[in-house]
Amino acid sequence: MTKKENIASVLAFEKKLVPSDGYMYGTTWASKNEITPLKLIEKSVRGTISNRFNRKDSKEFEKDPMKLDAKVENPNLQTVDVCTLSTDQDTLKLHFTLKVLGGVDQPSACNNTLFKQSYTSAVKKYINKEKFTELGKRYAMNLANARFLWRNRVGAENIEVQVIALNKDSEQSWTFDATKYSTRDFKSDDQNINSLGTRIATALASTDDFLMLEIICFVQIGKAQEVYPSEELVLDKGKGKKSKILYSVNDIAAMHSQKIGNALRSIDTWYPEFDNEESSAGPIAIEPYGAVTNLGKAYRTPKDKQDFYTFFDNWARGGALELEDEHYVMAVLVRGGVFGESNK
Repeated sequence: MTKKENIASVLAFEKKLVPSDGYMYGTTWASKNEITPLKLIEKSVRGTISNRFNRKDSKEFEKDPMKLDAKVENPNLQTVDVCTLSTDQDTLKLHFTLKVLGGVDQPSACNNTLFKQSYTSAVKKYINKEKFTELGKRYAMNLANARFLWRNRVGAENIEVQVIALNKDSEQSWTFDATKYSTRDFKSDDQNINSLGTRIATALASTDDFLMLEIICFVQIGKAQEVYPSEELVLDKGKGKKSKILYSVNDIAAMHSQKIGNALRSIDTWYPEFDNEESSAGPIAIEPYGAVTNLGKAYRTPKDKQDFYTFFDNWARGGALELEDEHYVMAVLVRGGVFGESNK
């Protein structure tokens, strides 16, 4: 079979990890049952001019310092959203659900029968051999270590994560002290991690089964401290009255499901630079090109033949990959996306 006969120009996969938005509440570490929804507060502040000036302005300021004084005299007025605990609360509660779906062996759209057959065969070989054990463990670790808290995790005295399986007739629960688990690697032989990882892996490896998880996280950060919901993307800040808009749902401060999902799939330690301490970003989110937007860098490039498409095109047509590369490819398929190939 030639490659031209085996091209799927329409190829898409539905995501298999489906988190909800995360809702934020205030409480105390001593009495976690007494909770109140956290609301956004609008604040107007008078900032100073602190941005870097262009070269032309800098030269003018060198010649005439009075011009800089005049510039600084103009206040940098801003209206922003903030969110804080109350003065009698020291703990943030974050609550969301996560659905884990099976059926990764079947694309949601594929217009080439020959490709679909070879792809399905490759996935079934992986499932029979690996049973999603490694990926399941890594997703479980990112629940246990509370990576999904993002900035809210920094400076926390205590972090407790409760994970509850809600499936009828197979309820189960796990409780983790997130401070005991690393966010830099996945080297853990914890019994609870393995148990939760097995439940996630079993769902991923199934044909049409699912796992429904409820996640409740308590973070002791200090009385009246600021918490950090997701920030909305404002395309034209000049036209709006606020320079920072935070996310809320029904007046409850919240985190985007996409942000939670990004944290859960930050399991890629297989990219080439991971072992290089100077250039490593730690575990990065599963992406076809290993893109880390806040660093402005792609860790998996076609030039180095480490990107998803290089691996996938070979593997899905019956080619062999290293085990770590197979894990990576399967994790991208769990992520989902549109991966059609041009036949030109």
